[in-house]
Amino acid sequence: MDSREYEFEGAAPDVHGYAHVSREATLVGDVTVGANANVWPGAVLRGDVGPVEVGRQTAIGDNAMLHASRVGSKVMVGHGAVLNDSTVDDGALVGFNSTVSEATIGSGSIVAMGTVVPPGYEVPPDSFVRGMPASVTPLEEATIDPDAVFEAFSSGDYANLAQRHDELF
Repeated sequence: MDSREYEFEGAAPDVHGYAHVSREATLVGDVTVGANANVWPGAVLRGDVGPVEVGRQTAIGDNAMLHASRVGSKVMVGHGAVLNDSTVDDGALVGFNSTVSEATIGSGSIVAMGTVVPPGYEVPPDSFVRGMPASVTPLEEATIDPDAVFEAFSSGDYANLAQRHDELF
């Protein structure tokens, strides 16, 4: 067990053999990291009051904080984002320094940088979420190109980048 992986009340982190978890990340308790996922330096995944699940091919950016949250497959969680008791469904993107607390982000949705998603929000799939507090717009009505956004921040590219950082992982 890495020195930054900690057991809590009998539950220990479970990291898939093909995942990349930085030696500078901290995993506590009931944490599962799926295949080809990557967890970057400074990230904290704390599964003490509830499990933390990170799906396959998902990227958890530098200094992100996940507490009792589930993140699906092919999700991008940006640098400094905070997820507290939340769910982010497959293929969604949570932007840098966003906060999602006791909420659900639907599949294929984009949460803009710095957005605050307060308790009780149920963001539908394929939505664009922005502001403090968050406002939700269907992606088809937004002025952004979701394909370009997901291509630019593809978790697959992050997985490839993680493989090139031998010293971090």
